[in-house]
Amino acid sequence: MPPSISAFQAAYISIELLIALVSVPGNVLVIWAVKVNQALRDATFCFIVSLAVADVAVGALVIPLAILINVGPQTYFHTCLMVACPVLILTQSSILALLAIAVDRYLRVKTPLRYKEVVTPRRAVVAIAGCWILSFLVGLTPMFGWNNLSEVQRAWAANGSVGEPVIKCEFEKVISMEYMVYFNFFVWVLPPLLLMVLIYLEVFHLIRKQLAKKVSASTGDPQKYYGKELRIAKSLALVLVLFALSWLPLHVLNCITLFCPSCHKPSVLIYIAIFLTHGNSAMNPIVYAFRIQKFRVTFLKIWNDHFRCQPAPPTDEAPEERPAD
Repeated sequence: MPPSISAFQAAYISIELLIALVSVPGNVLVIWAVKVNQALRDATFCFIVSLAVADVAVGALVIPLAILINVGPQTYFHTCLMVACPVLILTQSSILALLAIAVDRYLRVKTPLRYKEVVTPRRAVVAIAGCWILSFLVGLTPMFGWNNLSEVQRAWAANGSVGEPVIKCEFEKVISMEYMVYFNFFVWVLPPLLLMVLIYLEVFHLIRKQLAKKVSASTGDPQKYYGKELRIAKSLALVLVLFALSWLPLHVLNCITLFCPSCHKPSVLIYIAIFLTHGNSAMNPIVYAFRIQKFRVTFLKIWNDHFRCQPAPPTDEAPEERPAD
């Protein structure tokens, strides 16, 4: 018999579905815009597409799995572990894509004359593939043994049961907090975020210095070139800030769980932290639409070409003449 769903769970599921319904179409629109607009084909926007793919997967895969876990089905341990790992993969992919975007913007302002020579389409594709491979390795580490199986097996055996443990599927029940804090947060989340902050600070410093000196660039118009770079850098830095604000609360709660097991964590805070992490996948298309003109123009073109209701074209037939009185 399937578990009954409380009113609180129904509200949770409704909010999660709303986030998914915003995230998936919004990020598909980002990918579509890069596909149809040649002006969005440079390396930065390729990395943005990689980020959008991860966000589509959050809405289409992670959120349904999160809803499944919230309902709390009884599953085998490794089945639950497989359900919990995709969010780790996609989070890591997003972080590495953001890092690649930051490095790309740095190269654009540090070496504008050699940028196209250094950042080739082939290298961009290799970087994206490398980011995804590394994300799978980091995210699937719990499947290779760094998990809570031994603790669950001890409790399972203490009850006189044999075979693979059957548990109520919950994230913290299968994923080790040592993995989440020491490996995931302290190695693969926090250092990249701090590195990106330093990179963007240097990017802003270089741009403002170049604007003050009015050094010529490949465009022949330094004010226009570096002014455009400053606007794009601000927009992408905002994406980074939103990502950090969305994910750090959950990681802080993980640290509290590990370092202060007796500390009480209000359920409301946990759910808010989860909503922030999932909601972040819906934020980026909104930022692009309001802050980056190329995206805004392309979004409007896609809307007008494919979704806007067009008035019926006028007929070529001349109106019938009314008979004279």
